[in-house]
Amino acid sequence: MTADPCELERIRIEGEEMDAKRLKKFEGLLLAKRKQLLESIGHYEDSLMNSSLKESIGSLSSYSNHMADLGTDAQEREKAYHFVSKEGRLLYHIDEALRRIQNDTYGKCVECGGEISLDRLEAVPHARLCIKCKQSEEEKRRQLDRTA
Repeated sequence: MTADPCELERIRIEGEEMDAKRLKKFEGLLLAKRKQLLESIGHYEDSLMNSSLKESIGSLSSYSNHMADLGTDAQEREKAYHFVSKEGRLLYHIDEALRRIQNDTYGKCVECGGEISLDRLEAVPHARLCIKCKQSEEEKRRQLDRTA
């Protein structure tokens, strides 16, 4: 998923230009994070997800010597599912950012179409919203949480 530098146009972002060099830098950051996430997800799948409950407690029986051991094992498996789910969502956002680079829309807010600041992209390279839209999204989420 690498963009051809010859085809990359300059994108204007809050008074600074997003040239091909900066765009390649962000693409490199995203690809590195993507690789790290895939390795992490693979680790969880290899060590916890693909083993049965019997294998995870290291016994021929599906019962451990202590009920607390069985509960701990189940909790560890649940935590692994949670981490993989969270990393999967981040992987999705990174893939979407890479698609925006390919489509020459990277650095544009998907909500309002405005420009995302370079400072924001430096902090969160997969950002899809400008600060104003992100704050609005978080406020809506807080309001929903209060009414639920």
